[in-house]
Amino acid sequence: MTFWVFLLLALAGGVGAAVRFLVDGLIRSRLKTTFQWATTIINVSGSLVLGLLTGLTMERVVPTDLSIVIGTGFLGGYTTFSTASYETVQLIKQGRYGASFISGVVMLVFSVAAAVLGLWIGASL
Repeated sequence: MTFWVFLLLALAGGVGAAVRFLVDGLIRSRLKTTFQWATTIINVSGSLVLGLLTGLTMERVVPTDLSIVIGTGFLGGYTTFSTASYETVQLIKQGRYGASFISGVVMLVFSVAAAVLGLWIGASL
């Protein structure tokens, strides 16, 4: 990896984290529920885009270096497994075992399904 790819990757990670912060705030301000919709939407949309990017990279539509910057950098900063885990643990600590189970399953199933869909679309182009 070249110095420039590394630098762009670091910058993209910071931008991804800032975008996540903004999207999270926007969703939370509009959806007043106890379910963590913001984290779910962020992780599912990030998984979809990462799958698409991976498919496009496999088909040589997107250069590998750009895929690293966007996938590892931006999307790594944008998506948030740690927040999903934390929110699920908080539900357990509150005694909301059903909600914590649903949260974990929804995050896993929808994120993986979105990644597969994105990969299929990207590889089909």
